[in-house]
Amino acid sequence: HVGILRVAPGAVMSGKSLLLKVILLGDGGVGKSSPMNRYVTDRFDSQSFHTIGVEFLNRDLEIDGRLVTLQIWDTAGQERFKSLRTPFYRGADCCLLTFAVDDLQSFQNLGCWKKEFMYYSDVRDPESFPFVVLGNKVDKEEREVGEDEARAWCEENGCCPYFETSAKDDTNVGATFEAAVREVLASEDPIDHTLLSSSIDLHGNRKVARSSCC
Repeated sequence: HVGILRVAPGAVMSGKSLLLKVILLGDGGVGKSSPMNRYVTDRFDSQSFHTIGVEFLNRDLEIDGRLVTLQIWDTAGQERFKSLRTPFYRGADCCLLTFAVDDLQSFQNLGCWKKEFMYYSDVRDPESFPFVVLGNKVDKEEREVGEDEARAWCEENGCCPYFETSAKDDTNVGATFEAAVREVLASEDPIDHTLLSSSIDLHGNRKVARSSCC
């Protein structure tokens, strides 16, 4: 199928809300789209295709008494799509570095993904920018990356929060995105994200990137 950037139904909140942008990064095939789709639509598609370019979904939620519109961006992990995904790093409030626990190489590449994000995102304060790490596909019987090994990497790379997730059986998916919101609220001045109207121009001046199955 061929589509454009997607916005979940009911994505706009009335009244004041915080618009927070989080971006999922990681190797192709680690399942970045699945946690996003599970969290926003409560669906899991075992036949989902690799993302080409970028796409996003929105979900409204309340965290610690604050109304938040969470804009979740999914990016293509293959190297040939680098020029499509990197322009969308700018403006991100949190980065979710994702690997699959049954894929050692995807774990070993986390550092490269973090460096790529920092290079292209142009964040104001690199030292305090919030990252969350997802060890996805914990429903798989065969693991190549242990939980202790993953937590040790997080400790060595800025003490990132770590979650082991499965979109298939909905393990820790909601907790992961809520943790990302809390990381942002704890690290930035939320007034930067306040929306005063009941409508949101989600596209702004960004170009629409196409997505398709490969």
